[in-house]
Amino acid sequence: MVSSEGMRVTAARQIAFEILRRVETADAFAADLLHARLSEASAPRKRADAALATELTLGVLRWQRLLDFLLERYAGRRAADFDLEVLLALRLGLYQLRFLTRVPARAAVHESVELVKWARKGSAATLVNAVLRRASSEKESAVNAPLEQIEQQLSPDLPPAERLGILYSHPTWMVERWLQCLGVARTKALLETDNRPARVMCTLLDPAHAEGATSALREAGLSIEPGRMLGSAWSTRGGDPTDTEAFRRGWISIQDEASQLVALLLDAGPGRSILDLCAAPGGKTAVLARAAGPQSLVIAADRHLHRLRATKTNLNRLGVTSVHLLALDATTPLPLAASFDRILVDAPCSGTGTLSRNPEIRWRLGPNDLAEFHRRQVALLSSALDRLAPGGRLVYSTCSLEPEENEQVVAEVLRGRREIRRVSGLGVAALKPHLAPGVNPNELFDREENFRTFPPEHQTDGFFAAILESP
Repeated sequence: MVSSEGMRVTAARQIAFEILRRVETADAFAADLLHARLSEASAPRKRADAALATELTLGVLRWQRLLDFLLERYAGRRAADFDLEVLLALRLGLYQLRFLTRVPARAAVHESVELVKWARKGSAATLVNAVLRRASSEKESAVNAPLEQIEQQLSPDLPPAERLGILYSHPTWMVERWLQCLGVARTKALLETDNRPARVMCTLLDPAHAEGATSALREAGLSIEPGRMLGSAWSTRGGDPTDTEAFRRGWISIQDEASQLVALLLDAGPGRSILDLCAAPGGKTAVLARAAGPQSLVIAADRHLHRLRATKTNLNRLGVTSVHLLALDATTPLPLAASFDRILVDAPCSGTGTLSRNPEIRWRLGPNDLAEFHRRQVALLSSALDRLAPGGRLVYSTCSLEPEENEQVVAEVLRGRREIRRVSGLGVAALKPHLAPGVNPNELFDREENFRTFPPEHQTDGFFAAILESP
């Protein structure tokens, strides 16, 4: 891309800059924007360029707070005082100087200067050049110093949550609550995991296609490793699995292992009627529909029509055509006369278990948001239980680590429904046939019989699920 002043900006950095700007101004999700942009005909053809665009975008979002701390030292002014385009160019430059050892400092500085020119903020080019050159040349507190050395620059009077929040680039309120709930060691492990790239996981939907799927992935240049939890899951590196024959032919889906496990907890067998109440984008729906078979009643519901359209596209790619799609607001009584043998409530949530995959969440979420999520989740679970058939099973799940969205939701709803019981033994039995060798399903449930995955321990997203049964 050629800027208005005739200088060239490399494609990877321009894409990262554009996506970071949209994340800030349109509340978009970086992963979705990256997938869409890198799938366009005009996207960089070189795999290294696509990888750099992804690394820059998600890396800057993960380390935003630490980058701003460093920026303020080198610029002598608050990060909030910069125009957005200037701030993004500085963050991109600092990220490359600190984290990308293969990028020459000269290139990192030059490209950031060219970015502000390309963004029509040429008056700030001298400032950006000066700040980044200072960052790259200052030896006594080098921008790429270890975190322990940066910690020495912090005031000794800072509270522990503030200190960890700066060093590991998380909001202080979030660190504070995790310290209270998880303790210091587990909190630090979680912060570190949140700042590492999430694994790209594929799930095999039909064992008959195992050989064809692995061959197609390898032919596309991807490396494959077995999943840690599931026998039907692989992690991939070195490319985009959605740009392979295995994905196009519907042999695989891209889905975190913990998300796959939640769908399996429901034990959706042939002949059972199934309601997936918050279905989009349809990954769990596909697992449920395949287990139930084409003769079973399977309804996938979601509040938003555009998300249902995306769900339909995904299901069609997977060859799942027997699912009925329904748009509804499930926080109100469901407009359904039927009851269901199996119901999945994978509730919209804060997403604090997915901060490695969706790093922008940490900057959008506030402590007061959890109460609103809780209110909606209570309404969703209550509506769903009204439609659970006698002897039926319901799984309530979130990708949140927060008690307000998990056990407190279940406890509040069950206080008024003494007949509903919580179970874990059946969940263990449902998971056991699908787990990789050596994985003990009992270790996935806590003392209160809740299913849990914790990112540092399981190398998955952080999921919670409660299994409920009616008499």
